[in-house]
Amino acid sequence: MISVSIIGVGRVGGAIALSLPSEKYRIENLVVRQSLDANWVGPLISRSTAVLSLDSLNTLSSDIIFITTPDSSITEAARSIANRIAGPATVFHTSGSYSSALLTELANVGCQVGSLHPLVSISRADLGPERFSGAYFCVEGTAEAVSVGKRIVSDLGGKPFSVDTRFKTLYHAAAVTACGHLVALFDAAVEMMGKCGLSAEDSKQILTPLVASTVKNLSEQSTAAALTGTFARADIETFTRHLTALNENVSDDLLEIYLLLGERSLELAAKQGVNQARIDSLRTKVSIAKSKLKW
Repeated sequence: MISVSIIGVGRVGGAIALSLPSEKYRIENLVVRQSLDANWVGPLISRSTAVLSLDSLNTLSSDIIFITTPDSSITEAARSIANRIAGPATVFHTSGSYSSALLTELANVGCQVGSLHPLVSISRADLGPERFSGAYFCVEGTAEAVSVGKRIVSDLGGKPFSVDTRFKTLYHAAAVTACGHLVALFDAAVEMMGKCGLSAEDSKQILTPLVASTVKNLSEQSTAAALTGTFARADIETFTRHLTALNENVSDDLLEIYLLLGERSLELAAKQGVNQARIDSLRTKVSIAKSKLKW
């Protein structure tokens, strides 16, 4: 049985605690700022699971330790447990933007260190078993930590992959672009629809199936092949009408989003063999429209 301690039991920490298969892992400690925070998790794990504060923790003898605190508290948490670890341990934090270098103090006392970041949105701890299944997890760190991390991810029902430590922050920026920025882009589209007289809720309902169909295309095709619409065809005439409508009805910020993404879309259209002369002509028109935003 592999023993586990979790430092910081919020949504991600709680999700891990609830998702690790009980026939293979024993949750030894749930360490929280206030014991009350994790009382609802403890009974669901095991009667032998201790729910305690960091101040009352004397030693950590678990095989695996997860630090699932907010990013700003990871270094402090690592420093706090460095002199309490008894025996060899593999320690992971779950930050997306920081690498295992944040756990240097633990490496210095003989721990294998790594980061294990689930590429999935966890809004409640109890969603962990459902959301982790089939999700991708980025694992990086020492060779031994990566090996252990990949086994953990498989046991959670996920799919592990690794990046070089020096690229961890860039990896996270890519994830934010694909997820958080997608929401921001959707919000921009909702605002545009609002200018047509539709409510925000109606706009959301109307646009969501469109986005869902695009995501499905992306799961089955390359990004270039999944592109549809005006820029996929290098449709200069439709772009010109779009530009007029956007200039008349929306802010420069929304127009700039449209134009910047249009340039990227033209790169994808070129990969699909769209007429180069039309692409070049449309790219010139986009460039001119962008320049006018800076006047």
